[in-house]
Amino acid sequence: MAGLAPEGSQFDPRQFDHEITELLQTGEEFFTSYDEVYDSFDSMGLQENLRRGIWAYAITIWNWENSYFLLWKILQQLDYTLVQCQALVLTPTRELAQQIAIVMWGLGDYLGVKVHACVGGTCILDDKRILQSGVHVVIGTPGRVFDMIKRQSLCLDYIKMLVLDDADEMLSRSFKDQVYDIFQTLPHNKNKIQVGIFSTTMPPEALEMTRKFMTKPVTFLVKRNELTLEGIKQFYVNVDKEDWKLETLCELLYIILGKSERRVMVFVNTRNKVDWLTDEMRNRHHTVSAIHGGMDQESRDLILHEFRYGINYSRVLITTDLLARGIDCLKEVYYVINYDLPGQPEHYLHRIGRSGRFGRKGVAINLVARDDEGLLLDIGKFFNVVIEELPANFAHMKSQAEELPSNDVPLKSQAEELPISNDVALKGQAEELPSNDVALKGQAEGGFLLGCFSWLNPFNWM
Repeated sequence: MAGLAPEGSQFDPRQFDHEITELLQTGEEFFTSYDEVYDSFDSMGLQENLRRGIWAYAITIWNWENSYFLLWKILQQLDYTLVQCQALVLTPTRELAQQIAIVMWGLGDYLGVKVHACVGGTCILDDKRILQSGVHVVIGTPGRVFDMIKRQSLCLDYIKMLVLDDADEMLSRSFKDQVYDIFQTLPHNKNKIQVGIFSTTMPPEALEMTRKFMTKPVTFLVKRNELTLEGIKQFYVNVDKEDWKLETLCELLYIILGKSERRVMVFVNTRNKVDWLTDEMRNRHHTVSAIHGGMDQESRDLILHEFRYGINYSRVLITTDLLARGIDCLKEVYYVINYDLPGQPEHYLHRIGRSGRFGRKGVAINLVARDDEGLLLDIGKFFNVVIEELPANFAHMKSQAEELPSNDVPLKSQAEELPISNDVALKGQAEELPSNDVALKGQAEGGFLLGCFSWLNPFNWM
């Protein structure tokens, strides 16, 4: 990789693999593997109305997040005659919680499921009214969920399942205390509660923490060296100096947006950087949108909506890692540009996974100053990939690439021929299974740990 010196690299892939392997080997009596599979959903014993929802919703969605597979498990287990919260799903961001809620509404449409997205930045009185009127499932962020518990608006007496999505983030310092507070409110002595954690990536320290609140979890693993980023072309641009990134970004957008309706997501590392870069781009007469966690929820929702549908010529979105996890912006997001490289190699996968959605191809371009060279090498070693320098004839390559047909799979009229029938579900009675989740190699997103399921251990959490 021309111009990149290995001295700046700090990530040790052998050490990472050793820590994970040692953790799994020393916990052989703790972790349980499960590899029996079904090749279709029709033979899983799912409720008829749930199968109808799955087939119907498959027509509208192509890229299935890790947590989406879990939703079938939740919908299968609910008692629809009891309008009480029976499942709680926690996510790190409001946008992800709202997106999962929409998917659950779609899958459970024929079941009459009542779902509520309980997130910060929205009206507390509305949350209280909806929760007190009764819902089957609550999907939310830890802060607002715990607030509703303290206000006695959210009753957990009938809870059956608790799920942490993007669990590596949920078990990090940012959310660990909030998640602990919620765990402490669960009715440990009344019901057996099944707990599930899902994440595209899982560092050893987060996996180790599962020992403290899970009991012999069933795990679904994808090893780091088995990850694939097929479908997303990755390049870097050596800009030498940080100050030169701005002009480089302007030149790239001029090429990308010239004769295309594609959307572009630009990632930076801080909220202040989002604001600064947005101002600089607008001063240069570029039409860009911006979103970060410091904005009020109404503004965030409006900006994301405009970007999804190209309203007000919104085709470039500058953001932080707020939108790096699980957000399906729309199929036209073809380019992801890392103005700043992420500090952790795992986060790179989440970011570039915003392109290449719905079975389509995508392009990731990394702007690399001299101080970023070590980070880029860490990313390459983590995912066992060579990130090539952006060729000088990129403009010509771009025009050719976008004329190529996408690698989408044509929709079939028969349910058994739908694309999701190629997914893998667990074998056994659906209501007794640890989960019905799948690990799909070949998708843009993947990670060391896809899922863990177990009964909750309430006595050794922290």
